[in-house]
Amino acid sequence: MPETKEELEQKPEVRKELARTAGEKKPAEKVKAQTKDKFWFVTHALLLIGCLVLYYLIGSKLIPLIQAEIDLGRRLLRGAALIIVVLATAKSVKVYAIGRIDDAVTRFTLQRILFLVTGLLIAIITVSVIFVNWYAALTALGIGSIILGLAVQTPMKSFIAWIFILVRQPYRVGDRIKIDDATGDVIDVGYLDTTLWEFGGQYLSTDHPSGRVIRFPNEKVLSSIVYNYSWPLFPYIWNEIKFNVAYQSDLEFVAKTMQKITEEELGEEMIKRVEVFRELLAKTPVDELEVHERPRVIFRVSDNTWLDAIVRYVVPTREAGRIKTRLIKKLLPALNAAPDKVMFPAGANR
Repeated sequence: MPETKEELEQKPEVRKELARTAGEKKPAEKVKAQTKDKFWFVTHALLLIGCLVLYYLIGSKLIPLIQAEIDLGRRLLRGAALIIVVLATAKSVKVYAIGRIDDAVTRFTLQRILFLVTGLLIAIITVSVIFVNWYAALTALGIGSIILGLAVQTPMKSFIAWIFILVRQPYRVGDRIKIDDATGDVIDVGYLDTTLWEFGGQYLSTDHPSGRVIRFPNEKVLSSIVYNYSWPLFPYIWNEIKFNVAYQSDLEFVAKTMQKITEEELGEEMIKRVEVFRELLAKTPVDELEVHERPRVIFRVSDNTWLDAIVRYVVPTREAGRIKTRLIKKLLPALNAAPDKVMFPAGANR
């Protein structure tokens, strides 16, 4: 069944994109913690209480320790308590903030960011516990960062590119993209690299998955053109089928036949898809382009003394190959049924 504009806008990813562009806020929903989440919250609370009790006992002289040992113990307990607070806060954010998001791709991305921020905070706390003198700590960290930066320039660029991907979103998990010679569906966007599930490729001439996985460093997105076929508001592409016909063919008959069969195959879907496209285009500074709501047949002069009869239409990205196959199976018999009106190159399209 064709998707109406209203049905399209009900999709979670489309609602999210519309709300983002319009500045709308989604009403808050109450999220309940699961049993395992409650267990971890209780565990964090007990550990924090344990740190506070030990901190009090060390300072109360009940445990015979020298002053240096007391200072060290208290510093370690303060660090442990802060780490517990960070972990508990991260758990709360994951359950009550990220957990209420409907879009699985957004949840995946935000969890990656949360894990990164949590790790950085724990590292800072650890450094503060080990180094009492912050000046010495910053000096050591600065020298270490310079050495590390020189040694791992490409990973650092890829990490910066990961932040760029999160902010600008040239692609997300689940999108179908092409970057340089790689084409595929994005199945993971890591801190340093992106993984694609390839379609087409070296051994296939269609958009069928090849079975291979492509992995490239994120830094490539900063210097390469990214083609994204999966924009949530318009997850369609224009596709076309081309036949060679002789100049003596009845071009009016060819055009009407190809257009009629394509319209019957696509139904009213294309009209509604083009309507969505026009509405999106109207919201941009770009002047309205000539976009036909029905399949259109055009003729072009070929390089081999024949005419190219081309029918153009709109299809969902991942159904392009399947729909083209169905159309060819119906177009060829209909055109071959009128040899007096449609003349093909010998052996080419028959």
